[in-house]
Amino acid sequence: MIFAQISDLHIDATEHSVERATRVLNHLNDLPGELDAILVTGDIADHGLVEEYEQAAKILTSRHPVLHCPGNHDIRANYRVGLMGEPASDTPINQVFRLPGATFAMCDSSIPGEDPGFLTDDTLTWLDDVLRDTDTPAFVCLHHPPVAMHQPYLDTMLLTGEHRLADVIQRHPNVVAVLTGHAHTAAASTFAGLPLLVAPGVVSTLVMPWEHGDIVDRRQPPGIAYHVLDDNLRFTTHYRVVT
Repeated sequence: MIFAQISDLHIDATEHSVERATRVLNHLNDLPGELDAILVTGDIADHGLVEEYEQAAKILTSRHPVLHCPGNHDIRANYRVGLMGEPASDTPINQVFRLPGATFAMCDSSIPGEDPGFLTDDTLTWLDDVLRDTDTPAFVCLHHPPVAMHQPYLDTMLLTGEHRLADVIQRHPNVVAVLTGHAHTAAASTFAGLPLLVAPGVVSTLVMPWEHGDIVDRRQPPGIAYHVLDDNLRFTTHYRVVT
């Protein structure tokens, strides 16, 4: 199984965000090989406007299945209307996708009006049920990383109550990895004894404290993570930039 992960498109009315997101999707659509899925781990829109999601829906059109979840910039009601074609609702947007060979639990870690993340009791119950009813390898996907990224600004807005998520994951040995976005940087760590992989940003790249410049660099090229799960359940990730 081979699937791509992108994150933090921040689609708005500017040419910058639209061009970069379009460039990334064109790259994925032009691949000579097939992908089992494209994951989009949040912050699809920058201001959470319906028209931003309508633009994102056009950009995210692909021959590959596109799976997505919200981030802190996303607004649930408008996300449903503009991206999913559903009636407006403020309830968490949790979706499960059961593909041949793996299950993807796309969790809503957003807190309306706030930057940090949190998984509600209902979301964790939903996740527990999904993983219990899954007989394939499973990936837990959400926007906010549940561990420190060691960038002071970013580390004020991570997933809170992360031990609650760890408790659920540790009950299910079929979970392969946790996949997140939010950080605008390709990163790898561990969480609940599993790999934690963070997708690079599409709209910009995070600048770390030992580097120079502002908090984010909008000139660096957008990035993609390619994840591979082989027949022996070995999990490997390759990062690419799209120039």
